[in-house]
Amino acid sequence: MQHVFVYGTLKKGQPNHVEMLDPANGRAEFLARARTVEPYPLVIATDENVPFLLDAPGTGRRVCGEIYRVDQKMLEFLDEFEDCPKTYQRTEIRLEVRDRDREGDNIQEAFVYSTITYEPEWLQKPTYESYDANGDHGLKYIDRDTSSVTQQNTGAVKTGCDATNH
Repeated sequence: MQHVFVYGTLKKGQPNHVEMLDPANGRAEFLARARTVEPYPLVIATDENVPFLLDAPGTGRRVCGEIYRVDQKMLEFLDEFEDCPKTYQRTEIRLEVRDRDREGDNIQEAFVYSTITYEPEWLQKPTYESYDANGDHGLKYIDRDTSSVTQQNTGAVKTGCDATNH
């Protein structure tokens, strides 16, 4: 079993979270909310308004997301889903666990899908601490499989670092 940090459309309440729940893709168990120890640029880019974590540590913001324990089948599914290694690269990242009920060391390592293959101007885009497909950024996520704007209501799910719903 491996740990994976998700920060975008795979988080709870986001358009692709269903992929984490589908047993046909493998097994994924939610462990905790977390944020990156180092800042990274989390930007929204492309015509589909996809969230990208740029592999440029030390710039941007500390990014909030969720840690999952996944089996090999889910890890292989995520590699394919994230177009790894072409679009995203799976690397290890250090995370600060944010759940208040967690005991012991609150620093953990997990895999993350970030990218080194981005347009230079993406570094000039606004950066975000937390991604929400229906956030106040006004950039609606467009599902790449259906090419339609995702209309999922996420009003009941908090997605920030200190969210209490899961």
